[in-house]
Amino acid sequence: MSLSTLDIVVIAVYLIGITAFGIGIGFRRHASTDHYFLANKSLGWFTVGAAVFTSNISTIHLVGLAAGGAKDGMVIGNFEWMACFTLILLALLFAPFYINSGVHTLPEFMERRYCPSARTFLAIIGLIGALLIHIGISLFAAAKVFESFLGIPMITTIIVLSLFTVTYTALGGLKAVVMTESIQVCLLLGGATLVTVLGLRALPGVGVQDVAAFKAAVAPGQLNMLQPIINTHGQLNQFSWLGVLLGYPILGIWYWCADQTHVQRVLGAKNRKAGQNGALFAGFLKITPVFLMVFPGVIGYVLWQKGAFQLLNVPGSSNPDYNTMLPALINHLVPVGLKGLLAASMAAALMSCMAAALNSCATLVSLDIVKRLRPATPDAYVVMIGRFTTGVIMVLAMLWSTQGDQFGTIFEAINKIPMTFAPAVTTVFVLGVLWKRGTPQAAMTTLYAGSMVGVVYFVLDLPSVGKAILGAGRAHAGFGGLVTDPTQGLGIPFMLVGPLIAVLCVVLYVATSLLTPAMDAKEVAQVCWEHPLAFLKGRLAGASDPRIVSIILLTVVGGLYVLLR
Repeated sequence: MSLSTLDIVVIAVYLIGITAFGIGIGFRRHASTDHYFLANKSLGWFTVGAAVFTSNISTIHLVGLAAGGAKDGMVIGNFEWMACFTLILLALLFAPFYINSGVHTLPEFMERRYCPSARTFLAIIGLIGALLIHIGISLFAAAKVFESFLGIPMITTIIVLSLFTVTYTALGGLKAVVMTESIQVCLLLGGATLVTVLGLRALPGVGVQDVAAFKAAVAPGQLNMLQPIINTHGQLNQFSWLGVLLGYPILGIWYWCADQTHVQRVLGAKNRKAGQNGALFAGFLKITPVFLMVFPGVIGYVLWQKGAFQLLNVPGSSNPDYNTMLPALINHLVPVGLKGLLAASMAAALMSCMAAALNSCATLVSLDIVKRLRPATPDAYVVMIGRFTTGVIMVLAMLWSTQGDQFGTIFEAINKIPMTFAPAVTTVFVLGVLWKRGTPQAAMTTLYAGSMVGVVYFVLDLPSVGKAILGAGRAHAGFGGLVTDPTQGLGIPFMLVGPLIAVLCVVLYVATSLLTPAMDAKEVAQVCWEHPLAFLKGRLAGASDPRIVSIILLTVVGGLYVLLR
């Protein structure tokens, strides 16, 4: 669908304005590493929280959550609300050590806890995660939306948005990234709210006049946040309450507590309390996508089923392409003149996520590889290397972004890919800060062996690989992979694969630790809690104490689960 002149003006003003703002607030000709990579550790709790939230909410979420809501229902919202619990772990369990130790990166913290090899391994994992997930799949999601929503060719979307994002990220550093994200969070939530409201207003036009009619129009279980372990076909539910309970923490702890892209904002906090409460503020913001991003997908499903608009099929099949739900919904609902606002909000989502990942990649390469191998490298050269890295990673991500259709919905892609390494990384981080007996040998054994098992799982579960193994024409339509497919595979949902790999990782870690010499007790005491509940000790510092804020967040999310179970 073509854009009006007003829409084009809105998009152009946004792209130019946000880029100029980012460069103006962050660029320094002779920037130090602290300024470029950690914003001189000057960020308050609001800026930290908004930046953590927007570095996560990209076009993937706008498209993927709507697709998941249409295909699987409100159960997809568990990925948002469960994040609240892992953000509490970040605030109370991990952030105190990250901030007090004064590290610039999480790999640097791993070196202090274990050894230099652990630092190198985690830096590589951070780069892979940012390249494949935060940037690559985000670009694919944006291209999918802008092509079907605005008729803009895929390559144009990728080049234009990448160029603007790389410009202010490379020149402005973390200060530019987080300050632009504070603006983008408002635009992002505003655009999502607009789609939700317009969707609700369109329901009476297809005969859905009240709540009872809406419940009758949705698919069975589509409005339930919690689903049984076994579905009506006698197979394991992909997103059962057990899968969410056991599987999400494996992904979530890596994603929120051990991934440089998100935690870097906490490392840039002006003090420990600001970093902790910033993480918790992000937890409160994570409540909103269930209502503003997942629920519109359910609304879109009802409108589609009632014939309000058509949904495209997956190329080469008769299955509906749920990844096009959001663009189809917007084309049906949004009048000319507001499309530019929606396009700007989606651009904001993509740019904030990509900027966060690009900046973290620059930090990892510059500080964990270059600076560590050549400690005498001047700050000016380290910053220059960071800016060059930003461009290289962007080009690689653009090439990978074309593979997004390999994973069903986009949201499945961003959760399946990290299952290759998340169990191992989560094990090493959690046991590393809770158990003093953990050793460097245990960490490296767990990281290598756990990741190798994860890679084998990932490759075997690719539909293309499974079809090749089964033979030409033997795989049924919609074949999901040799591990997850319920009829021609093992029928194990990816949300339960993670816990199985994690059990192996924990056994390896504990056994190897007990078989190898203990580390120096004084050194370990600086990066490990005295006992697993020690983070709860100490006098409360008023209503803004992170432990009090955590209780409030737990209460709110728990109450919502009771209402929408």
